[in-house]
Amino acid sequence: MPFANLPTQGSNAIGKDGEMKLACYVVSYDLHTPGQKYDCLTKKLEAYGTHWHAQGSVWFVVTTSSATDIRDNLNACLDSNDKLIVAKLSREAAWTGYSDSISAWLKKHL
Repeated sequence: MPFANLPTQGSNAIGKDGEMKLACYVVSYDLHTPGQKYDCLTKKLEAYGTHWHAQGSVWFVVTTSSATDIRDNLNACLDSNDKLIVAKLSREAAWTGYSDSISAWLKKHL
């Protein structure tokens, strides 16, 4: 399954109306030897609930956590020579080459 809709967890991100505000983040990493703790990253990314492993080392997660919180959580899986970026996405996006179900997931969560 390319994406999952599971319970979402994260830090408090409360909107003006008192509702938890979900945001979609793109997470990309480059793991270098030694270490390469892919299993650690996969488990932590899947734990965010609604997620999609888009390609290789690129994931999308929908959560109430901030980019900093996500980075700090994933940092436990990284070595000093690894790279990681977490970026909050806006409503504007463009893509090609993905199935209708993936396109629908992106449209729903961006």
